[in-house]
Amino acid sequence: MNDSVLDDSDPSPNDSALKIGNLKDPQVLKVYQTGELTVVGFGGRDVPDEVCISSYREQLFRMIDEFQVKVLAFDLTGVTLIPSGMLGVLTSLRKHVDRIELYNPSVDVREVLQMTRLEQLFDIKEVAFE
Repeated sequence: MNDSVLDDSDPSPNDSALKIGNLKDPQVLKVYQTGELTVVGFGGRDVPDEVCISSYREQLFRMIDEFQVKVLAFDLTGVTLIPSGMLGVLTSLRKHVDRIELYNPSVDVREVLQMTRLEQLFDIKEVAFE
């Protein structure tokens, strides 16, 4: 990917975390691992309503193409609210990968996924991170 998509200038001490950059708040969406299984997280924070959803969608699609992502996992640890636009992104991404996994969704996020019947599109898992 080009520098406007990934900025690994500030990796976390425990992994080679990559940040999707060139956004209003590049700390909102972080890429923890790339390859066939790619893990993306929100840094343990709720997804703000004002994030540029269309920019995230574009950058995630580029990442899927560049790394031949087959399984896209979203770490939802610490996330209690997801804007509807981000749910739309998750749904549209589902058509471009073999599987989308959602790790550690909160009770509130699970409830929204059940009410919208979106839980049928995703593999929901409880995962312990070291």
